[in-house]
Amino acid sequence: MLDHIQQVIRQLELDYKIKVLYACEAGSRAWGFPSQNSDYDVRFIYVHRMDWYLTIDQQRDTIEVPNRDAVSIPINDQLDLSGWELTKALRLLRKSNPSLFEWLHSSTVYYQAYSAIEQMRLMAKKVFSPVVGVNHYVRMAKGNFRDCIQGNERKIKRYINVLRPLLAAKWIEKFQTIPPVNFHILLETLVVPGDLADEIVKIIQFKMNGEEWGTDLNIDFLHSFIQEEIEHLEGYAGKTHLDVPNPTKELNQLFRDTLKEVWE
Repeated sequence: MLDHIQQVIRQLELDYKIKVLYACEAGSRAWGFPSQNSDYDVRFIYVHRMDWYLTIDQQRDTIEVPNRDAVSIPINDQLDLSGWELTKALRLLRKSNPSLFEWLHSSTVYYQAYSAIEQMRLMAKKVFSPVVGVNHYVRMAKGNFRDCIQGNERKIKRYINVLRPLLAAKWIEKFQTIPPVNFHILLETLVVPGDLADEIVKIIQFKMNGEEWGTDLNIDFLHSFIQEEIEHLEGYAGKTHLDVPNPTKELNQLFRDTLKEVWE
C-alpha cells in the first residue's frame, strides 16, 4: 500500500500542479490498532505554484480524493486522502489546531519533502495552547459519548472515539504538551494497571479483531469513568488561561521560504 499511496501522491502533483510537502496516516493505523479492514486515512499538506497565490479571488484550499476530487489513476477502495494547502495549514498552526498537530506528529508518515514540515513541528511546540487542546478534545469526547448513549446499537468504534480524545485531554492537563497520536502511549502513561486499563484493552482488542461489540465489557464502569473525566476536564479548561505568542511574522516567512525552496 505504501507504494500505491506514493504513486497517488505523485499523480496528485501532476493533476493539480502542486507539490506535496507531507503525507501521513490520521486514522486507526496511526493510533496503533487497525483492524484488517481499516481504511488508510491519508492526510497531506501541499503548496501551489506562485501564480496561484497572486489573485484577488480566494481559491479552494483543500483536496479530497475520492470524496470531492478525482485523480487520473485508479485508487484502492480502502484509500481516503484529504489535503490542506500550505497557507491554510499555517493559519491553523497559528490557532494551535489539534488536528493539524496530530498530522504533524503522526506515527505513520507516508511521504515528506523539503524543510517546511520540520519547521512547522518546531513552531507547533512554541504556539501550542493547552486550553485550545483540552477544549477541542473534551468537545470531541463529549459529542462522541452522546452518540454512544443515544445510539440504537453499541459499537466498539464509538467508544474508541470517546476514549482517545479523553486521554489526549488528560495528557495535556498533566504534561502541558502536544499529546502523542499513538493510543497505546496514552494508555500506558495515563491509566494505571487495573480494572479500567483492562476494560480499555478489551476495547482495543475487539477493534483490532474487527468485532462490532464485546458482550463482556463492563459498560456501566466505563460510562462512569467517561462522565467523571469529562466533567473534570471541562472544569480544568474553564479555569486555565495561558497566553501563546503570535507567530504570524515567522509563519509568513516560512511560507515565502517554502515557495522559493519548492519552485525556484
